[in-house]
Amino acid sequence: MTRLLASNAILVAAAITALGAFLMPFAVRRGRRDWLMLGYAAVYTNFVLVTVATLALVWGLVSHDFSIAYVAQVGSRATPTFYTIISLWGALEGSIVFWAWVLAMYGAAVVWFNRNREGNLVPYAALTLLVVSLFFHVLLIGPANPFGAVFPVPFDGPGPNPLLQNHILMGVHPPLLYLGYVGMTVPFAFAVGAMLSGEVASDDWIRLTRRWTVASWGFLTAAIIAGMWWSYEVLGWGGYWAWDPVENASFIPWLTATAYLHSVMVQERRGMLKLWNLNLMVGTFVLTILGTFLTRSGIISSVHAFTTGTIGYFFLAFIGIVLIAALFMVAGNSDRLASDGKLDVPVSRETAFLLQNLFFTAFMFTVLIGTLFPLVAEAARGVKVSVGEPFFNKMSLPLMVALLFLMGVGPALPWRKAAGPELKGRLLPGIVLGVLMLVAVIVAGGRSVYAMLAFLFAGFALGVNLQEFVRGANARVKAHGESWPMALVRLVAGNRRRYSGYVAHIGVVLVAVGVAASSTFKKEQEATLKPGETVTVAGKTLRFKSAWGRQERQREVIGATMELMDGDRVIGTIEPRMNYYPTSQQPVPTPDVRSGWTGDIYLNLMAFKQDGSNVTVKVIWEPLVPWIWIGGLVLCLGAILGAWPTGDRPATRTAGAPALREGAA
Repeated sequence: MTRLLASNAILVAAAITALGAFLMPFAVRRGRRDWLMLGYAAVYTNFVLVTVATLALVWGLVSHDFSIAYVAQVGSRATPTFYTIISLWGALEGSIVFWAWVLAMYGAAVVWFNRNREGNLVPYAALTLLVVSLFFHVLLIGPANPFGAVFPVPFDGPGPNPLLQNHILMGVHPPLLYLGYVGMTVPFAFAVGAMLSGEVASDDWIRLTRRWTVASWGFLTAAIIAGMWWSYEVLGWGGYWAWDPVENASFIPWLTATAYLHSVMVQERRGMLKLWNLNLMVGTFVLTILGTFLTRSGIISSVHAFTTGTIGYFFLAFIGIVLIAALFMVAGNSDRLASDGKLDVPVSRETAFLLQNLFFTAFMFTVLIGTLFPLVAEAARGVKVSVGEPFFNKMSLPLMVALLFLMGVGPALPWRKAAGPELKGRLLPGIVLGVLMLVAVIVAGGRSVYAMLAFLFAGFALGVNLQEFVRGANARVKAHGESWPMALVRLVAGNRRRYSGYVAHIGVVLVAVGVAASSTFKKEQEATLKPGETVTVAGKTLRFKSAWGRQERQREVIGATMELMDGDRVIGTIEPRMNYYPTSQQPVPTPDVRSGWTGDIYLNLMAFKQDGSNVTVKVIWEPLVPWIWIGGLVLCLGAILGAWPTGDRPATRTAGAPALREGAA
């Protein structure tokens, strides 16, 4: 019953989506508002039906209905309920269901909030959302169908991949990633709508989608940070970013989306970069689909990847269709995409944004080429080629350092005019803080050129961006007699878009400092210990107390209790473990981390004697790693501030757009 309900809901949703996509252009061309309302109704109905299918699949997982193919693939009676529910996105077919649901939710919300806007922009955007939804329905009916019947019905299943049920962040990282990935469909749909409706010369599509874009960027940012944390906490290697192809797949569209958020300000202020922004948004959407292809086509090996049959060909075909269609639409609107303004002076905020876009784009292509080159080489020559961390670090570190520098310079530069004498005063706090951080890293023993530059420019960017808050709050105190904290709150509330960018810059700086410090000053040591013996790393002493084991519902656990010492005094315990799952040939290491403001003590259990007479552990001192997670939270705070509604409304009517009417043409 559950299986039939879910599969029929997807079939009906596909039919209604196709009907809505067919009706929408006729409604626009003939001015039929009643047909347009039917198209909008198709968007709402699609959301309802996909919600039914998604809930039915979740119910099948929770009730252990192993007659459903997907439940038989990832379900298990021994898996705790929380991990049973989130196994919805733990394998290919369920992840496509979840993707389709998030997309349907975005589509319904977009149409609802813009349903009263006249003109053709929203109808064509809704048409685009319906077409993209239809593609995912085709996947669910065809190569990614989770609702197939299983006979004979097994009594139990294997459960989710052990790595995906080993930490609670599995319930956080994927939903954030989908909200970010799928959310980029909204500004893409409006970009297509602007081209189809002839409104591409106007900035309306950018203004209508700005908060959607910022929110999606925020979700994608949070997903990347949560994925780093998951890798750090679960995989036991002591790192948080390995340039894994699937990590890169989420990072690449983040780079283009970040470039877009900067360059649209130039378009809104100066009427420049219209064609560039359009291409950036189309590129961001295509890169999210490419990331999905990399994850779900089976062409790469990764702890994140799902391997399957022919679905990769569907994604490649869809990417090709989108690129060809976008090329024709951009060409057809080329006369409307000419810039209205130009660079007046070489040293201005526009120039800083242009340089940022240049570096973001170069960064994107660096990561993209490094990710795809092994796949292309293997397809062309049949030879496996590895592009590893040394390549990515060598190529990306100069770009990262340059972007840190521009994050400090950009906020201090004026629009449209050359920098005046006040520029020196605005840059001075950043210069002082940057030099202090450079001295600190040299005194601490840092000798890497890039590490020194990273600390120098991170301090510079931090000082300049903090100075913007101080200057603005001081001005309000003088003008309105407010207390300094109240002046700061009202300053940010009164110009959320501007100051949300500065908050995001501060978040990036904190992440950069954490990455630079942990990469430069990381210390590690492996030791085999008997009870009572100690190991010391970077002045931190750990004493082995005992080994232990226990049986949990879905796994066996072997652990070691290590005491953190301050002289002869025990100030805490750390307990790394190995988790043994019935479906896994190898144990899943689960490190334990003791965090402080200055860094983490990271402890991994490497081996043990069955009688508990000794254990082998790896102890790692990870300086300033917690500031990566703090910086991620600050970045998300910036996104929340930027996306928060302010009550302003874009124009509800675009000049020249035909009005829709009731009844026949």
